Amino acid sequence: MDFSKIQQALISLPDNAPEPIVCHVFISELLKILGFDVMETVPEFTTGNGGNTADYAVRKNSENDIFINTKSNPYLLLEAKGRTINLNPNSASYKTTVNQLKNYLLAPNCKSARWGIICNANYIQLFRKHGKAIHPAFPCLEITPDNLDKIVSAIKQKIDEPQKALTVAVYNNKGGVGKTTTTINLAATLALLGKRTLIVDFDPNQQDLTNSLGLKPKEDTLYSWLVNKNSELPDGLINSCKFSLKPSISWQFDIITSDEKLQHLQEERLREMISPLRLRQALEPLKLQYDYILIDSPPNWRFFSKSAVCAADVVLIPTKHNSIFSLENAVTVIKRFIPEIQKDRKDGGPIALPIFFNGESITVAARNTAKEAIDQIIEQGKKDRPLPIDLTPYFYPRSNHPIFELPSYANIAGAAFTRVPAAYKNKIAYEHYLALAKEYFLQ
Repeated sequence: MDFSKIQQALISLPDNAPEPIVCHVFISELLKILGFDVMETVPEFTTGNGGNTADYAVRKNSENDIFINTKSNPYLLLEAKGRTINLNPNSASYKTTVNQLKNYLLAPNCKSARWGIICNANYIQLFRKHGKAIHPAFPCLEITPDNLDKIVSAIKQKIDEPQKALTVAVYNNKGGVGKTTTTINLAATLALLGKRTLIVDFDPNQQDLTNSLGLKPKEDTLYSWLVNKNSELPDGLINSCKFSLKPSISWQFDIITSDEKLQHLQEERLREMISPLRLRQALEPLKLQYDYILIDSPPNWRFFSKSAVCAADVVLIPTKHNSIFSLENAVTVIKRFIPEIQKDRKDGGPIALPIFFNGESITVAARNTAKEAIDQIIEQGKKDRPLPIDLTPYFYPRSNHPIFELPSYANIAGAAFTRVPAAYKNKIAYEHYLALAKEYFLQ
């Protein structure tokens, strides 16, 4: 690729260039080098959400569908800012711009969009959209004439060769919040909807995910795959869970079961043999085969839970409204553990999804008590030093929107005895998990 024009555009931009100049001089060249010509670029794209417009929408043309004419099914949205707008990731204007882009990506006319970019010619960041989940594909990067070619090439490779799967770690540092039940029934529900889904039992000490489906842990499959760094999948690594509850009707999702050899290794030995980044690397080839990869992780912050979070694009955090400890541990995940992994990965991920209340009956009084505790947690986060944090989006993702609740239902817990997901046995259970899938993943 010839980067001379976009490099010259960046060099020629004044330090105080307003948004129209940034768009005219720099963004136009950026979209060209990403592979979109003028007939594939729509400025001021109407999102369908009130009068909101994205600065640019782009999509490759097909023989009978010229994007600038049809203005339908955009592939990528770009939100531009002037150079004086601070897009440093710690700034308020950065957070505002990211939220602006996310709202555009979720708008009615943008359901087909798979990518979003924010850029002011000082900083640039690429976001990936999978259904309703939006997460960074890269950290927010400062651009200069010297690194511009490398950054833009990496962005182009991402959008030209997208991965299929969204990888989700189901995690809370507190036990007893229903991580395994959530993983199984969410997988079952997604499979019912035609999504190809893989679940991973990465809690070899408890092995609940494996046992809940009536399977036995492998003696040495997942262990060898991780240690030997083989590109080929070991025989027997992936098993299919098939359920036929009616004649001629069956559903299926896949599982990587727990591994006995991993169970018996001490933490220090595990770290010597396997990097916490290894699970993420190992799952990469599988991301082209599945729509969702769900990882069940143990309630601690040691090797297996770190590896699960490190492998994820997003982290789904179940909590209990009647357990202040589950709420406080969820905050620890958001404030400490995920930033720790983001620092190691250096790509902006993973991100935490908003918490939800999982599997308890909630009275009005109990809900109010939980809300008071959450409000105190949020206020404390704003006072944290040296880095205050606004936890509001993790507890109240939309203004005046209550925390999502997965209600208590006896058939969900009782299904464990039959080794069949409750979502396959009971209509109400299925509707509960369908609501969960729609809240976090399905657009």
